[in-house]
Amino acid sequence: MLDLNFVRGNLGLVEEKLRARGADPAVLLGDFQSLDQRRREAITQSEGLKARRNELSQQVGQLKRQGQDATALMDETRSLKDRLDELDKTASALDEQMRLALASIPNLTRDEVPAGTSETDNVVVKTWGEKKQFDFEAKPHWELGESLGILDLERAAKLSGARFAVYMGAGARLERALIGFMLDLHTQKHGYTEVLPPFMVNSRSLFGTGSLPKFADDLFRCSDADAEAAGRGEYRDADHWLIPTAEVPVTNLYRDEVLEEARLPISFTAYTPCFRAEAGAAGKDTRGIIRQHQFQKVELVKFTRPEESDAEHERLTRDAEEILEALSLPYRRMLLCTGDTSFSSAKTYDLEVWLPGQQLYREISSCSNFEGFQARRANIRYKPEGGKAKSEFVHTLNGSGLAVGRTWLAILENYQQADGSVAVPEALRPYMGGLERIVRR
Repeated sequence: MLDLNFVRGNLGLVEEKLRARGADPAVLLGDFQSLDQRRREAITQSEGLKARRNELSQQVGQLKRQGQDATALMDETRSLKDRLDELDKTASALDEQMRLALASIPNLTRDEVPAGTSETDNVVVKTWGEKKQFDFEAKPHWELGESLGILDLERAAKLSGARFAVYMGAGARLERALIGFMLDLHTQKHGYTEVLPPFMVNSRSLFGTGSLPKFADDLFRCSDADAEAAGRGEYRDADHWLIPTAEVPVTNLYRDEVLEEARLPISFTAYTPCFRAEAGAAGKDTRGIIRQHQFQKVELVKFTRPEESDAEHERLTRDAEEILEALSLPYRRMLLCTGDTSFSSAKTYDLEVWLPGQQLYREISSCSNFEGFQARRANIRYKPEGGKAKSEFVHTLNGSGLAVGRTWLAILENYQQADGSVAVPEALRPYMGGLERIVRR
């Protein structure tokens, strides 16, 4: 969420940044200046009437102590109370309108983010690794998985419907191996603290990271969650939604808390299943396991000082890249354009892995600097050392380290052999009981 005073003092810049995202400022902001003015006038009037009420109360007390008639002043006090009640209702309604207006405004992208309207305007920052050349026709992962008997999409559809997968045998073990390998590398080499959070969260948590109210249709809600109430900005602690990513529970660990500056930066990594309704993805990536309703991910989350978030963003992205390099999977780093940057992010790098069976790059990690946007929504602050300065909002960052299912399919496509088997990357063999090759059994 953006700071009200910042929007008020930089309305032209906010409108410019919204247009760069492809958004209509008139739709998102409405008559912001008028709403802000009416809200401030209502607050000013309310404060004036309260001061008058307090003054009258003192005068009434003095008159009564002197044995004089205070009826007229008491009548005025009662009249003021009625006016105050009405004014407070007006101010409260305007406050709610302002809160909802601010909650609907996306983060402002950084100046170095390239202008653009779609993924075609994203910029290649770096490319790593050589695309593997085969002396046979490379197959996509869904054909490889089926022929090896390690991926069963047909039975998954019987169990749960479309966009689900069942992993079998070495396929299930490969998924588990990737999770262990990623967590070990991030904790043992990069210094992240491992977290195992709940897989269900309440509405306040989803609001804190920016998933609600805008993306309610992309979430799976439990029967106790009121989607309409969440859309109105009514967030409860007792309702539940399945998490779309570990970013949500891990970022909200420190919601409504003030951290000591000496603790920053804080770096967490977490494995969780993730659940997405994919409401806006009808007809996209219908083959294989590219876009699933349930998938596994290892997430990276950081809480930093504002002045360190750029450097930590580069470090987090590099930590995700090292997974791909350790597995010898060719990839490229993309700087997303304004129109492709997510709602909460100020700057995002996507890592895209090369898939020879499909002859294209696919996103496998999205690494974002949210600056103070999420921290303001979730009220996560830190206390600068010295004890005199006011607490400030931390900067939050996150990225996939990596999307496990997409890493799984990238291994199948990049390590496939002419006989239909799949070689196991050396880095994963200790996690696979020494298995060197996945074959049909």
